[in-house]
Amino acid sequence: MTLLLEYITVFAAIYAVMVAVYFATGFALMAINARFPDRRIQKHRDGLKRQAEEIRSSMKALATSSVLMSAGYLAQTQGWTLFSPLTLSWWSFPLMFAVCFVLFDAWFYWGHRLLHVPALYKFHVPHHRSIAPTAWSNDSSTFVDTLIEHFFYFIVWFVLPVPALSVFALRLFDQISGMVGHSGFEYFASKSSRYPSPLICTTFHDLHHSQFHYNYGNFFSFWDRVCGTVHPKYDDLVRAMEETGEIPDTEQTKVKATG
Repeated sequence: MTLLLEYITVFAAIYAVMVAVYFATGFALMAINARFPDRRIQKHRDGLKRQAEEIRSSMKALATSSVLMSAGYLAQTQGWTLFSPLTLSWWSFPLMFAVCFVLFDAWFYWGHRLLHVPALYKFHVPHHRSIAPTAWSNDSSTFVDTLIEHFFYFIVWFVLPVPALSVFALRLFDQISGMVGHSGFEYFASKSSRYPSPLICTTFHDLHHSQFHYNYGNFFSFWDRVCGTVHPKYDDLVRAMEETGEIPDTEQTKVKATG
């Protein structure tokens, strides 16, 4: 009973933080976007009509993600994992954050590709109903969708000697960056977000929502480039934004699906 109460307490704390971050980030992005309407990526679509539905769905998905993370964390505190966590220090925190960052990006890419397999796409299609995503779209997912993409936050505690703060920091970064990536407005397109840099900007994931068969990555474009799933016009779009300072109409970038 004590262990159950401890788990419920950990889950409640993680879930409360994730919900607070979700709404704080969402309202902040909405306020910024309202001041810069010219930064909208999809000029002729307004995703906010699905706002209420996306928020309701997100509350369930955030609960699923919090269940996974709190279970993994509790397992580590009980000594049920393969390794004891490294002592938190000036080097262990950034090192394990970086390791988890890279591994989660790979996990997300392949999990995301798996969700586009016909047999599983029915669990992912509700997320893709947001053709023009907004900040509220990031967590608008089904239970199976969230389980596949976020199971990393359960398993990582068992296979790596991660200080808890490294995983919590990754989850926080993933939440905020994911909402920025779904915001539908571009502020970060630059040389650092196109080839040969592995980094991405908001347009990268926005193209995935509007054209479905490209840009499956989360933090990086690395796996998309290796596997040939990066949108063939993505780099040109970013370069055009660099040169003109304007957001091109992505409707002009549609190409035949290749994967």
